[in-house]
Amino acid sequence: MGELETMQEYDIKRGHFAKIDGDKLEIMMTEIFGSTSKRDDGFYVTSFGALAELHIKIKDKGALLVETVMDPKVDQSLASETIKKYNQFLERATGLTSKERSKRLQKKAKDGKM
Repeated sequence: MGELETMQEYDIKRGHFAKIDGDKLEIMMTEIFGSTSKRDDGFYVTSFGALAELHIKIKDKGALLVETVMDPKVDQSLASETIKKYNQFLERATGLTSKERSKRLQKKAKDGKM
């Protein structure tokens, strides 16, 4: 089996946008994942562990676009570390815990907004 690719939109907590505006998102990504670059289309790109590619773009003050390309062949310990770092990043970038993000996604699905 090859790489697995998904695109997801994550809400940004109200009032949290200032923490990722400008180059702050790229700095945050570099602190958590290591080397990060910016593409011409506005996406920031990095990789870490099971994340063969991680593309992130600010959609607007209320949402982040996140595209992941996963490498399913990594060992379990690296996969676990990747999940921890990814959740740490999402919490810092969105201002929402994984539980809060999950609730918002469930509500969007229920309301037919996905």
